[in-house]
Amino acid sequence: MRFEILRLDDIDGTPVDSTVVDAASVNTIVQQAAAIGQRIWIRPAEAPAS
Repeated sequence: MRFEILRLDDIDGTPVDSTVVDAASVNTIVQQAAAIGQRIWIRPAEAPAS
């Protein structure tokens, strides 16, 4: 499964940028964000059109 991770603005919480990663990478990204106090939003990535 793949997830979209959106980095959120510190002031108003609007998405600043996003990346799509596999499930194995989510934990690492969450730990990195927590270490620097970065706000993120994680959601399942939409499946590409077949």
